[in-house]
Amino acid sequence: MGIVLSHRKGFTIVEMLVTLTVLAILAAAIMPLTKVAVKREKEIQLRRNLRTIREAIDDYKKLADEEKIEVEEDTEGYPPDLETLVKGVEVRVDSEEDEAGTKIIKFLRRIPIDPMTNSYEWGLRSYQDDPDSDFWGGENVYDVFTQSEGIALDGTKYKDW
Repeated sequence: MGIVLSHRKGFTIVEMLVTLTVLAILAAAIMPLTKVAVKREKEIQLRRNLRTIREAIDDYKKLADEEKIEVEEDTEGYPPDLETLVKGVEVRVDSEEDEAGTKIIKFLRRIPIDPMTNSYEWGLRSYQDDPDSDFWGGENVYDVFTQSEGIALDGTKYKDW
């Protein structure tokens, strides 16, 4: 007489519940880390886009101060709007070999997106506005900021960047 062994295939319900519980705990631990990683990436993009726009404004101001572009007196040499940085301006070119002429200089390829608001609309400040003003006076573009009311990972407001 022989011993009969039965080989069952599959998992018991207890094994399935233990596995699902472990997976749920791991998923719950990973979710906050994922949210922080996404927020950090948006903050990096915001800093990069702010720097790009501010450098374009500074380049425009430099050409205005060197009197290579014509600007209105009350603008203090800053661009009238962000679109001007994309469209470009005529710059006087003095060359030893060629006659003096003009060429179009563009400061931005396009207006960068604000990753916090997912919009191309930036908060603007003119030179005549208060440094912490949230309303643009419209005279020129001296500075840009995000319109997001959010708080960064370091505890500062995005608007203050």
